[in-house]
Amino acid sequence: MASQSEQLTAAEISRLAGVTRATVSNWRRRHPDFPQPSGGTEASPSYDRRRIEAWLAARGRLPARSSRDDLRAHLHGRTPCEAGAVALFTAHLAGLDARKRAQTATLDDDELTAMYTQAVSSTGPGGSGHVDVPATLLRSAADVTHEEGPLAVFDVLEEHTDAPLGIRGTHLTPEVLADLMAGLATSGGPRVRSVLDPACGSGRLLAATAAALTPGAGVHGQEYRPVTAAQAKTRLAETAPKVSVDVRTGDSLRHDAFPGLHVDAVVCNPPYGDRDWGHDELALDTRWAYGVPPRSEPELAWVQHALAHLAEGGHAVLLLPPATASRSSGRRIRAELLRQGALCAIIALPPGLAVPHHIGLHLWILRRSEAGRPGQDRVLLMDASDEAAADEPSGQGRTSDTGRLHATVLSTWQAFVAPTEFTEVPGTARAVPTIDLLDDLVDLSPARHVRTAPMVTPDAALRDVLELAERLKADVAALTEASEIGPLASAGEASRTWRSATVADLARGGALAVHRGTRAASADTPPTDLADRPVLRARDLLGGTRAGGDTRETRLADPVVIEAGDVLITQVVGPQGVATRVAGDDDAGCLLGNGVFLLRPDPARLNPWFLAGFVSAPDNVSQATTGSSTHQLVASRLRVPLLPLDEQTAYGQAFRKLHDLRASARNAATCADEMADLMATALSSGALLPHGAELP
Repeated sequence: MASQSEQLTAAEISRLAGVTRATVSNWRRRHPDFPQPSGGTEASPSYDRRRIEAWLAARGRLPARSSRDDLRAHLHGRTPCEAGAVALFTAHLAGLDARKRAQTATLDDDELTAMYTQAVSSTGPGGSGHVDVPATLLRSAADVTHEEGPLAVFDVLEEHTDAPLGIRGTHLTPEVLADLMAGLATSGGPRVRSVLDPACGSGRLLAATAAALTPGAGVHGQEYRPVTAAQAKTRLAETAPKVSVDVRTGDSLRHDAFPGLHVDAVVCNPPYGDRDWGHDELALDTRWAYGVPPRSEPELAWVQHALAHLAEGGHAVLLLPPATASRSSGRRIRAELLRQGALCAIIALPPGLAVPHHIGLHLWILRRSEAGRPGQDRVLLMDASDEAAADEPSGQGRTSDTGRLHATVLSTWQAFVAPTEFTEVPGTARAVPTIDLLDDLVDLSPARHVRTAPMVTPDAALRDVLELAERLKADVAALTEASEIGPLASAGEASRTWRSATVADLARGGALAVHRGTRAASADTPPTDLADRPVLRARDLLGGTRAGGDTRETRLADPVVIEAGDVLITQVVGPQGVATRVAGDDDAGCLLGNGVFLLRPDPARLNPWFLAGFVSAPDNVSQATTGSSTHQLVASRLRVPLLPLDEQTAYGQAFRKLHDLRASARNAATCADEMADLMATALSSGALLPHGAELP
């Protein structure tokens, strides 16, 4: 039997050949000469690497082998400790110039091992310690570093690791938020010459902040996972080579790697919802100058940890869940932050910018008061939760919208800290006196304080209500028209029956092609011609909206371009079944997102609306669904009647009318809700008067 390092899973075969896993499954079924499994289990078989490579090469399916492929092969079957050793070695290479990196690839085995030993010994306290690693593995990492840069090594390591990305509530900080937080941390005060991120992860936020600093500035980071800490160190060496970098490994709350360090700025996207943050053992910690954080409030522990590391006059910017501003268990600490002038601002962000995507997170800006100078007696509360959606009529303006969000938030913050008096932005931002926030709840949610004043003038409110009323009339008229579904006839005493075939059978016969959007395992960028195309996500299908995903946030494996006439269907089956639609001109050219199936019919053999209607039928979906807690659709099991094209067209027209009926009903309901909300706000705020009421 082949050794574990010579075995390939189906997923690894798909990466090796540059195809989807579904294609590998098709090869297994359709080609009798496809190599038989040589290991693994019945549910997850593995195959001999040499036989697979020979089979692919015979069919011209084996791409030129890259240094990444060699590194993947050498990592296969290696332990997490060995992967961590490769990460430390790569972080060491990142600190070398291009000439020395090129020389590394020419070293013999003993010299490579000696360099690795030097890298491990230089990690200092909190390092993972020396682990024996084969020189061939080190050489593969050196080759990737020389050809593609050290961060490419970590892309391969992320494929290798089994640890979930969101362990202990940690998630990557999107570039949009990293840039915004860096801008907030480095503006509005004295020049920043030192910065700390106590939960730096892979270093994206810390690197964005370091890029704004002057050469020689001190950049400090701490991360409890050794591989990720090495990745952060590598990213900083690549993106900000002129700053002084010190990234250490360890749990910042339990084992602070920088005791006594005071910096000009702290940035942090701490893990949220982590009840095991060390509440019992840290009860008497000197960092809790504003109160001992309850077990259920780890975010307030991170807030105080950040304040403890600030120099006088320094600012901290933290990304926190919205509940931190309002939970009753944290009101005493929030009140003390207000009394001591440590809290400067809370900014509510739109949902979808970061994990968890369904929640709008908050940015907290804090300040360490200078000796002899009182703290802030006002707090900036800003509700930017609607900002990103304001200029998105097509669902494709994400880049410009996030740029507008960045500019709006940053300009508002700079206006707040300017010597002149801050001017309130109605419905968006207010400078609230501290005394007004110190009530029984100490609820600091921005919407509670900035949405109290009318957002529109009375004349504008009347104009908007009248416009919505006209739009609602048009939507109701469209709904009435759509309800005319045309003449139908009874099938008689018994329902009609027909022969049918599965989608898998139709695909084998060439009547249609099946694709599924899948997320890439690594952070490879899409081809240049696809980089700016919107991504059609499952949520877009469910909401009946245009494609709203971004290739920078949704990395796709094997990007599929949608064409008009494609049938789109969600993979997850909800209580109401699946969401389906036939791609139109608005969808054409977009990329197929994760969790969406695409059925591309041959128009000479299958009518797309006929296909969409039958594959989304409840009985059909039910028999093609698997899973217990989360129900997943297996598209290949869906059945389609075998009917002549003219009969398909008749059924397709009927299914299209049903689609129009649902869309009209959704539009009318949305418009009615919007109009009702606007009228309720305008009436309750005094902007509009009902019939019969008069001004005094």
